[in-house]
This record gives sequence, structure tokens and C-alpha cells, in this order.
Amino acid sequence: MSLFSRLVVTTLPLVPKFLVGRVASRYVAGETRDEAFRTVSELNARGAMATLDLLGEEVTVRDKAEEAVEEYVRLFEEIDERKADSNVSIKLTMLGLKIDQEFCRQNVEKIAEAAQRFGNFLRIDMEDHTCTDATLEIYHQLQPRFGNLGVVFQSYMRRTLSDIEGLPEDSGNVRLCKGIYVEPRRIAWKGYETVRHNFVAALEKTITQGVYAAIATHDEFLVGAAVALIDKHRLPKDRYEFQMLLGVDEELREILLDGGHPLRVYVPYGKDWYPYSIRRLRENPEIARHVIRQFFGIR
Repeated sequence: MSLFSRLVVTTLPLVPKFLVGRVASRYVAGETRDEAFRTVSELNARGAMATLDLLGEEVTVRDKAEEAVEEYVRLFEEIDERKADSNVSIKLTMLGLKIDQEFCRQNVEKIAEAAQRFGNFLRIDMEDHTCTDATLEIYHQLQPRFGNLGVVFQSYMRRTLSDIEGLPEDSGNVRLCKGIYVEPRRIAWKGYETVRHNFVAALEKTITQGVYAAIATHDEFLVGAAVALIDKHRLPKDRYEFQMLLGVDEELREILLDGGHPLRVYVPYGKDWYPYSIRRLRENPEIARHVIRQFFGIR
């Protein structure tokens, strides 16, 4: 990270919340379900699919986790009512993973039942390494019963290639991304090119194992490598999709759609938009620079 980027990251917490809110709409659909569905409708009209996610994590109160379950069940109901082309993503720490793993599993089970009832799909996001084993355990417990669950692997984790081997070939579905959490070197690759290399290796292993591949990246090098693998293995369009974040590299999104590739956009919403927006700004100092300049009145 450059000196300027480090300065931006350090300064962001000083920026007033209202100013961050000015750019939050780039990454967040809004605070309400209606706002989220308006964004999904716009994406669907442009040929993109969506995955909806209620923002929030690290829940330590059971009531809040149960409220999230109710919201996710309602999401599936409304996706069906609106005929929206969208599925749903969840984070297990929002559903009580740090409270009690069995409590969390029961919450995921309720959401998976709702997804199954409406013929939809549920993606279980991956969080930091303290959650990896429990996340995969819950996924492997529930997937044989419901068959409509997917998981996420991060290419910077040293264990990813072996974890892919544990996926069911007939119903496995993995979102592959680089990974955003700061992890110890003993468990995570640190070199930029090394992480890229592992991403390509993990993607090819996913494809050759017959697992559905959700390719989540904004790295044009990796997009090109993925397209090459899709062509090499003659992968049909119903066996893969690209995935991108709302508000990130919309031009590349349109290039992929114009190329006939299935593409899904992550659409987060909810009252916890501020920490999510700060995280996105930290990952994109160029946009954060404009926020900082506005704060200090620099033209």
C-alpha cells in the first residue's frame, strides 16, 4: 500500500458519517428492503442477476440474530412475489455463530427452508479464519438435506485447494474470491501474485471437480484467466457465473455481460451501512480520496 493510501485509510475514521453517506449509495442499495429491490430491478433490467444481503455481523445478542432470520425469510418471500432474479447471501456471525454454533445452525436451517420453499438458493459467506471450520461444518450438515446451499472459499487461504476436494460434486456450489481479512501468514498466502496463482488453481480445480463456480473478482487479469478456463473446459453457462460488488468497476461488469457471461451483483442493504462503506473505501483509496478532499474543502 502506498504512503498516500495509508494516509487515506488512517484519515477515514475522522470523516463525518454524513459525508461517507454521500458515497455509500455506490456500494449500498439503501437501508430498506424496498430500496434494495429497486436496485435489484435495475440490475435485472441490464441483464445482471443479484444476491441480496442484510448488512451486519458479529452479533452477540440472540434477539438480533433472530430478527435477521425473519428478515431473510421475508426476503425470499418478496423475491418470489416480485419475480426478481436474485438469491440471498448470509454471514454466520450475524446469525449467532459467536453465541452458539448450534443456535446458528438452527437459524441457517430456517433460512434454507425458506429458500427451498420458494425454489431459491442461499449462499453462506466466509468470514475470518476463526469461523472457517464452523462455517464448513454447518454447510456440510445442511447441504445434503436441502441441496440449495453454496459456500465461499478465499484463494489467499492455504487450505482452499484441499477444502474444494470436500465439496459434493453433484450439488457443490462455491463462490471463489481473493479474501479481504488480515490473516496470519502461517494460514494465508501473502504475495499478490501468489494469491492470484492460487485463485486460478482453485478455480480450475473447482471446474474439473464438477462444482458450480461463482467467480467473484474485479481483477481483470483473473477475469481473463477465468474466461480462458471456461473456454478450455467448454464450461456451459449453467455451470458458472461471474460475481461483482455493487458499485465496483461497472465498466468491467458491462463488458462481461456484453460477452454473454452470466453475472451476479452483490446487493447489500440495511442500517449497518456505515462500517461496510468504510471497508469499501479503505479498499479503494481513489474514491476515498474524493471523500477526504470534500471533508477538508480541497477542490
